[in-house]
Amino acid sequence: MINDALYQALIDDISHYIKKEENINLITKAYLLAKEKHLGQMRKSGEPYITHPVAVARILAEIEAGPNTLVAALLHDTVEDTDLTLAELEKQFGKDIASLVDGVTKLEKISFNQSTQTDNQQKMLLAMAKDIRVVLIKISDRMHNMRTLDSMIPEKQVRIAQETLDIYAPIAHRLGLFRWKAELEDRSLRYVDPTMYYKVSNLVKTKREERENSISNVIEYIKQLFGEAHIVDFEIKGRIKNIYSIYKKMVNSGRSFEDIYDLLAVRIIVDKVETCYQTLGIIHAHFTPIPKRFKDYIAVPKPNLYQSLHTTVLHSDGTLFEVQIRTHEMDMVAENGIAAHWAYKENKVYSKEKEQFEIAQRLKWYADLLKLTEDTDDKQNSSQEFVDTIKTDIFSANVYVFTPKGEVVELPAGSTPIDFAYRIHTDVGHRMVGATVNGRIVTLDHTLQTGDVVAIKTNKNSSGPSEDWLKIAKSPHARHKIKGFINKENYENTVQSGKEALDRELTNLKKEYELTDEWAQKNFEKNGITDLESLYAEIGKGNVSVKAVANKLAPEENKDAFIQRQMERTARQLIATSDTGVVVEGLTNPQIKLANCCTPVPGDKILGYVTKGSGIVVHAEHCTNIKEYDRNRFIPAYWGTNLTRKYATWLKIIGTARNSLLTDLIQVANAQGITIAEISAVSNANLESIIKMKVSLNRIEELETLIVNLHKVPQVYYVEREIRWGC
Repeated sequence: MINDALYQALIDDISHYIKKEENINLITKAYLLAKEKHLGQMRKSGEPYITHPVAVARILAEIEAGPNTLVAALLHDTVEDTDLTLAELEKQFGKDIASLVDGVTKLEKISFNQSTQTDNQQKMLLAMAKDIRVVLIKISDRMHNMRTLDSMIPEKQVRIAQETLDIYAPIAHRLGLFRWKAELEDRSLRYVDPTMYYKVSNLVKTKREERENSISNVIEYIKQLFGEAHIVDFEIKGRIKNIYSIYKKMVNSGRSFEDIYDLLAVRIIVDKVETCYQTLGIIHAHFTPIPKRFKDYIAVPKPNLYQSLHTTVLHSDGTLFEVQIRTHEMDMVAENGIAAHWAYKENKVYSKEKEQFEIAQRLKWYADLLKLTEDTDDKQNSSQEFVDTIKTDIFSANVYVFTPKGEVVELPAGSTPIDFAYRIHTDVGHRMVGATVNGRIVTLDHTLQTGDVVAIKTNKNSSGPSEDWLKIAKSPHARHKIKGFINKENYENTVQSGKEALDRELTNLKKEYELTDEWAQKNFEKNGITDLESLYAEIGKGNVSVKAVANKLAPEENKDAFIQRQMERTARQLIATSDTGVVVEGLTNPQIKLANCCTPVPGDKILGYVTKGSGIVVHAEHCTNIKEYDRNRFIPAYWGTNLTRKYATWLKIIGTARNSLLTDLIQVANAQGITIAEISAVSNANLESIIKMKVSLNRIEELETLIVNLHKVPQVYYVEREIRWGC
């Protein structure tokens, strides 16, 4: 038996749930090693350093942490502050404990100054995703540091306290560790805003005896009511709201101390859920409930698994107080959060992977965190984006909406259907073409409210998100996914454009060449090109010319081909004699008209069709009607070089029906300087608008740009040129 008060206090704290001799021996071994390694080291407070790791382990014992977690807590500073190596630690205590100490050691090295804060916040969150025990040890470590913060210089006090409010308290809250959260917040406020801390503290102390008497009277009255209702298995507690919670309501909401309704609270703990609602009925029958102050967290639990009925009522003496009603199991979760579900049990085989999986199954936000960490290797996902996503989408979320199946989805305040779609799945967001909220069609910028039932309409043919969505989406997660899609789409378009340009150039050489990744890298490595795709991309961007590539393939042939092409182009600089702008070789004044079915535009590949008595009708090569025509009657045709007129063509547009859709489409065309000659719209049974738009423009490039811009209009998912039957 070790005759050591510090050690005995630790054993007393854990003895009610850790009883096996091998576990006690393991903890004892860790204590003795920590005491030996920290011998002679002192804390700023003047105490022996060993008091700190023991205090951290005792804090963890409050949530019944397992032996390995307690051992890691006792040894968490040894690798960083003593001559003990990680390899020696692993040899003595095993891989799991060494991994925990290593994880905490890496977090210990974090310095949360302004320049590195987001990187370090990211490390904290990634550590939590890897093994949540590491962060539990770190929070416990921070708790003891906050309890002894008086020994630090004022500058460090403020920095550490603010860091605790920004990072540690929110994580404790999300894990449901409410007692830890409240203590971290109150202790931090004392240093961050001492004036308000002492002001609120004094307001709470003023008439404290009167408030406590009021709570006692209420409790006695409720006990009497329960006796009359024959409710016997219950427990009633009273409390005054913690200082930081009062401070937030006074500062953030601009409310006076007297206007805070839930300053006083009575917690009623009963045996089963049915009794919770029976109790609520009794309370509302004998006290005056305050309107809009009732919340049912039993039917819809908070994301950290908190469950309780909340109501604010008025006592006959004029005192307002909050009543919280829950079962014994709910109260255990409310006190210890998720730890209540996986508190250490000696007869249960522990598995880190199983524990992480169980947490993810129970905590939706933790599953979201695991999902988000999968993107950390993405270069587009910077530390700032990652931390902003976690803090905004997960830690600060306060809108709760439902899927049509009744599943709760948590989103940041101000979120839209776009945010909802991307929270469900990235593919749902990419294919989204519309949404309904509570059964009613809404625009994509509709602001979601708690309790909304949201359904997303998708279409596999959707062109995907547009840049306009970035202005609508509120969550960093959704914006990151949208940016990723747009960047990828732009890159793919650039690659395709470069490939087509090179193919055209090589076709003119009238000889086939086999291009490979190795050839591209060998000849263009100085341009940063490593494969054929990156070569196409650089051509598409204009950084590498097709002439340069052709010259690498066949310098002499390319020179001859260039001269020949120039001669051909010069020969074709013919003046069009028809007002259509189309030239047919060999005919000086032909009767030509443009086909009404495909409405060709300069830049389209075209061919003439010799009709019987109506001259030559010019079709675009993509026209589906010409498949039915006599192939022998087609003749070559091409656009002249003196084109001054505008050309009309038809577009078909499909989108989710909404009042301003036509207006938005017209504004897009006007912004591009394109004339709309005709426009019409009809709605179908699927609540879609089908728009036919006739536009006048100069060249195919203008049309292609218009199609791209129309695709970006919210809730538009189909834009194509329309081919009509008959000419």
